[in-house]
Amino acid sequence: MNQPSYKELLDAGVHFGHLKRKWNPKMQPYIFMERRGIHIIDLNRTSECMESAGRALKQLAKSGRKIMFVATKKQARDIVHDAARSVEMPFVTERWLGGMMTNFATIRRSVKKMNNIDRMLADGSLSSVTKKERLTLTRERNKLEKVLGGMAHLNRLPHALFMVDIHHEHIALAEARKLGLKTFAMVDTNSDPNMVDFPIPANDDASKSIQIISDFVVSCIKEGLDERRKMKEETQSSQ
Repeated sequence: MNQPSYKELLDAGVHFGHLKRKWNPKMQPYIFMERRGIHIIDLNRTSECMESAGRALKQLAKSGRKIMFVATKKQARDIVHDAARSVEMPFVTERWLGGMMTNFATIRRSVKKMNNIDRMLADGSLSSVTKKERLTLTRERNKLEKVLGGMAHLNRLPHALFMVDIHHEHIALAEARKLGLKTFAMVDTNSDPNMVDFPIPANDDASKSIQIISDFVVSCIKEGLDERRKMKEETQSSQ
């Protein structure tokens, strides 16, 4: 695992928490000190948690499980979108629709509808419809793509979720917990780390901090995928 050094975490501002008055007391074990009214996260604890989360993520990827990336706040969207795409994992970066996991069958129908419109636009089967009808379908398709595009190839529930800011993604977290999905998340000083299976105490507001943690998550998943590929190749060559 390509784990960032203490200095790299420091330079990325991973240690900056929220104002003391906004803190969640359950984050106490992960807080190093208070400075000018702001809580400072203990980066030694961050490193320990990253190592633990990294091993689990690698194992999930190695076993062929899907890990969904979730980050709908502005400063995290592009980073997490690119991270998920780089390892071909599903993602939600626009808006979490209530029931995305707990009512997955309905979401799948919407995804199928989007894929059907794509197919009709591509194969020319819409040549007989009017310009207005075609425009309406295209707009509907774009609307679906914006919200559900990251789930287009997801045929079943993911095995785990990686989230940036569980305070912001509380609906996604609640659905994951209800369904018993594994949860990995960047957890800032204003959140409850006990709500997550693998919390990573970190600044979840600064883009540099989000980037360095997301890069680490991707590197762990890539390792798992590479090992899975090698195992398959070895099995095929021995047959």
